[in-house]
Amino acid sequence: MQKKAIVIHSGGMDSSLCLALALKEFGPAQTVSLSFSYQQRHEVELNQAKKICRDWGVDHAVISIESLKKVTASALMNRTIEIEKQEGLPPNTMVIGRNGLMAHLAGMYAYDLGAECLYMGVMELEGANSGYRDCSRKYMDLHETLLRIDLDRPLFHIRTPLIRMTKKETMELAHELGLLSYLLEETITCYEGIPFWGCKRCPACFLRNQGIKEFTDENPHFKLPLPYLSRGF
Repeated sequence: MQKKAIVIHSGGMDSSLCLALALKEFGPAQTVSLSFSYQQRHEVELNQAKKICRDWGVDHAVISIESLKKVTASALMNRTIEIEKQEGLPPNTMVIGRNGLMAHLAGMYAYDLGAECLYMGVMELEGANSGYRDCSRKYMDLHETLLRIDLDRPLFHIRTPLIRMTKKETMELAHELGLLSYLLEETITCYEGIPFWGCKRCPACFLRNQGIKEFTDENPHFKLPLPYLSRGF
């Protein structure tokens, strides 16, 4: 089974938007959605990734990295820890090295499929607002260089199409693709695994909901899906 593009796909809005972009360029037959299971507290997102792939007719694979929980502590992998953000520090949902590990494993997976293109939905906004150190293009460039060496593929590349966007801009892109309503209904971003507006407290909800509000303020004719209207911001 030969493919052209691998998309690291959590089931959240940003990675699902990247999947849509990959499908637009390469088509479902040449694209694979790759999710990771690491006992994340919002593991329900994997169900959404599976559903989205079924709806879009794209192959979906899941790799287990549950041992991650044994080498590093994070509220994202431990429901007994309350999610919090202390001044001057990243939130305790940060999983050290997660994006780098996923990129490298996805690169190895891509190698066997003949793919030389890897999509990731990372955004520098996450680093600036939440302190996630593995969400910059500089970080991804370093991993891209390592993967080119490890795979002996000098053309292998990591695409991060959302890297310098705001959340509002990702909403605008989804709207242009005719997918915004679908993505708002079908993706889960909240660290507690709560759909739609989410828990309204975790860092992921804060950024997503802020983007939704900014987009709808500028696009008053856009109708939010009914669950958003019934719950309220």
